[in-house]
Amino acid sequence: MQGKIPVHALNDVSFDVERGEFLSIVGPSGSGKSTLLSMIGLLDKPTSGGVFIDSVEVTKAREGDVPKLRREKIGFVFQHFNLIPTLTAFENVDVAMRFARVPKSERKKRAVELLTQMGLADRMNHKPSELSGGEQQRTAIARALSNHPAIILADEPTGEVDTKTRDMIVKLLRGLSEEGHTILVVTHDTAVAQQTGRIITMRDGGLESDNKVIN
Repeated sequence: MQGKIPVHALNDVSFDVERGEFLSIVGPSGSGKSTLLSMIGLLDKPTSGGVFIDSVEVTKAREGDVPKLRREKIGFVFQHFNLIPTLTAFENVDVAMRFARVPKSERKKRAVELLTQMGLADRMNHKPSELSGGEQQRTAIARALSNHPAIILADEPTGEVDTKTRDMIVKLLRGLSEEGHTILVVTHDTAVAQQTGRIITMRDGGLESDNKVIN
């Protein structure tokens, strides 16, 4: 019966990522890129194997501990920004820290610092509908950074912006890797991939190639 045939979105994928590395994951649609990112981000759980962060197998964490691990270790950036439309840029960054129970004074300072770092000092009181695509994505990056994550997972972060904004976002991500954040970017854009330090190519749920980029 067809309904009982197992389908493996990922199969025997194994690689190491160094702290502060900036790498891209590429491949055709359906190759397993986004599934891989979801596994690394603890949004999905593998049926076999595991994900290790700082030599700890985080996929073996108790179900109740997973949200805390995600909040403390991982920041997410999405293609469609996923900002809360009724909140300003400042409030979108602030709300992520509320869930982590960060004191109000510290939240305000951190949100202002991050939005200023993203070049949004004069846009932080605007709602998403009043921001350009690039401004919304930079707000999303600020939100992802709000809880000091070691890892940033970005799924098609430049898919909704123009070429100039794309290059600005890649430059921002590269700067974050130079500060010690580990950046993994899923992208269909070869121009984005070539600006990272390493390209992992996926095909049919497996790892086809893993190459350093010489810039």
